[in-house]
Amino acid sequence: MPVNSRQQSTAIDLNPRDPEFYLNPYPHYDAMRACGPAVYWNDYGMWCFTGFAEVNRLLRDKRFGRQILHVATREELGLAVPNPDLEDFNAVEAHSLLELEPPAHTRLRTLVNRAFVSRQVEKLRPEIAALTHRTIDRFAADGHVELIKAFAEPIPVSVIARMLGVPQERCDDLLDWSHAMVRMYMFDADTNAVNAANTAARDFAACLRELIAERRKAPADDLISHMILSDRKGDRLSDDELISTSVLLLNAGHEATVHQTGNAVKAILENGLDHRKLFKDDASTAATIEEALRYDAPLHMFTRYALEDLDLETGITVRKGEQIGLMLGAANRDPKQFDHAASFMADRPGQANVTFGAGIHFCIGAPLARLELQVSLPILFERLPGLRLEGEPRYRDAYHFHGLERLDLAWLPA
Repeated sequence: MPVNSRQQSTAIDLNPRDPEFYLNPYPHYDAMRACGPAVYWNDYGMWCFTGFAEVNRLLRDKRFGRQILHVATREELGLAVPNPDLEDFNAVEAHSLLELEPPAHTRLRTLVNRAFVSRQVEKLRPEIAALTHRTIDRFAADGHVELIKAFAEPIPVSVIARMLGVPQERCDDLLDWSHAMVRMYMFDADTNAVNAANTAARDFAACLRELIAERRKAPADDLISHMILSDRKGDRLSDDELISTSVLLLNAGHEATVHQTGNAVKAILENGLDHRKLFKDDASTAATIEEALRYDAPLHMFTRYALEDLDLETGITVRKGEQIGLMLGAANRDPKQFDHAASFMADRPGQANVTFGAGIHFCIGAPLARLELQVSLPILFERLPGLRLEGEPRYRDAYHFHGLERLDLAWLPA
């Protein structure tokens, strides 16, 4: 794509795989923000927006979408043909809520949304609390733990598997499949990542196809059965749609919560905050979780296609089929929106964040993620007195996801 003078004046070269960046992207976001409302990120080949107001507005702008081939052909846009090595992965993605636009998106979301509204999710509070205690019981007497594997991963994956009706004994498989598939969203995924993602998608789909067949014969009290039986004026989900939707809910239903759990615990401990004040009541707990979501979000970039040629209010021109990057992690630290944006302030007035997105693609699992964090973190700090960091936390080489590779903790065992 030709680079105009505007792009040249605000372009950056920044490798997302560089540890100096992904271990702490926030100083780089400050540098991007200093260039103006958007910067042309050469490594991605697209305009990226860092300001809270711009990101919040563009997330809701219907002139952009997650999909482009519903309004243009590959030939028209000069896009490469799909990678044949990702046939199974692409088949799963084909009906994903995350990748669809209306009317297909509206139809699918309507059929599954009821299970994720706050009043439905709230019913899971006792179950999540009991699961949290059982999980901590496994290591509470040890005095030390690697929190991501022992705590952050098993709770959300167990909850979403239970909701969907996937047997708990498959949770380890779900984690492996999910990790392999989300690597395809990383910058510059290599051949090994492609092969692993395709194999994971194939195995994931086979597991779900078998489960769907069982539920068609004998429905149960779970989300897969609900989706099978959902009927909107005679419209029902096909098996392929059920598989894509279930994969998305399983992957998105735990990946972000895993990262946010680790990021939140790290933030609280690094900042020397008193958990008794942070979690003294329901209102304080909710405010603390909202600040954790803002302060160190689990997803830092959300990309969208221009559905038409556009001259944006920021003075930037994008052509139909071009992508833009909406920098959620940068927007959440925008000093124009937040006083002391780089500080963790649980009592921050006017709390806001774009961590779960906005508009029609606002995260369907946001109420569940919030509940899991509001329940599990107070219990963790209460059960492990004197909780402290043991060693340097290290983030994964997995941008634009932002989560810890490991988080080693110690405390005073009873």
